[in-house]
Amino acid sequence: MNVVQEENARLRWVTLNSTEATVDEGATIIQGLQQTPKTLPCQYFYDDRGSQLFEQICDLPEYYPTRTEQAILETYAPEIAQLTGACELVELGSGSSRKTRLLLEAYSQANEHLQYCPIDVSAGILKTTALELLRQYPKLKLCGLAGTYEQALDQLPPAEMENRMLIFLGSTIGNLNQRECDRFLKQVQTALKPGEFFLLGVDLQKDPAILEAAYNDAQGVTAAFNLNILSHLNWRFQSNFDLDRFKHWAFYNPVDHQIEMHLRSLETQTVALKTLGFDTTLQAGESIHTEISRKFHLPTLVETLETFALQPLQVWTDPNHWFGLLLCQRQCISDECP
Repeated sequence: MNVVQEENARLRWVTLNSTEATVDEGATIIQGLQQTPKTLPCQYFYDDRGSQLFEQICDLPEYYPTRTEQAILETYAPEIAQLTGACELVELGSGSSRKTRLLLEAYSQANEHLQYCPIDVSAGILKTTALELLRQYPKLKLCGLAGTYEQALDQLPPAEMENRMLIFLGSTIGNLNQRECDRFLKQVQTALKPGEFFLLGVDLQKDPAILEAAYNDAQGVTAAFNLNILSHLNWRFQSNFDLDRFKHWAFYNPVDHQIEMHLRSLETQTVALKTLGFDTTLQAGESIHTEISRKFHLPTLVETLETFALQPLQVWTDPNHWFGLLLCQRQCISDECP
């Protein structure tokens, strides 16, 4: 972990990227493109351009998750601040922090000190948002971390307040399969001390027509976001993906209760990833699986969280029960109990 910039006494800037991480990332890409079906890690959606496209997706009429979760937070943010008391807010995948501002507002009203640690793989949007927030909240201290969730959970700086709440909104947890989800929740358990909090937003199971419309918007923004993963690989690894030779494909898988996003090859083609010294051939009609978005059953999710010593204290949903927000508290496990 290296502190790379410090704007003033209220802002600390940390990068979590490393040479070792870059090597691991390349190996993951090669492994994914050698599988059947081929896959790419969804973290590569989020270069600066990808982050901008995702912000546009959040405003689309078909894409209900952002506005639904935001409405829940508008109603219950003051209650969340009351339940946890003063605490440092640490957000995974912060982006523009648009929904988190509702929490910052609630905590600023309730407490003298305001500490926020946004974490995002896009250093550009992280820096822009950090400076906006410092102007908006005069008593805010902010530590921006540029890196992945895994890096952040392993390398969190020591808390500057006695209590901490880890925030994971937008149902981003749905992008993890069950094995990855279990590993992530184990990291959350390890990163939090007993008594600290975990705020989790999740998309719930509903009519497949509503789900498929949300990932196939009429304006084609989600398609551009999906294709941008290839643009990211092109500049990062000197690849030669031709975006015009791929098409966005998203559908609901009712067996696994998840949306699946793919990029379908429109013709037989060979792509070179020069930096990685790797070529891959796609047949016409073959797809690269880029993302899943799992849709949750609340009682089952509560049981899973409890397995990792994360006890839901309160669960809120919207009137349609399309989205859920869970405030969990890290419980003491056997070897931690006095």
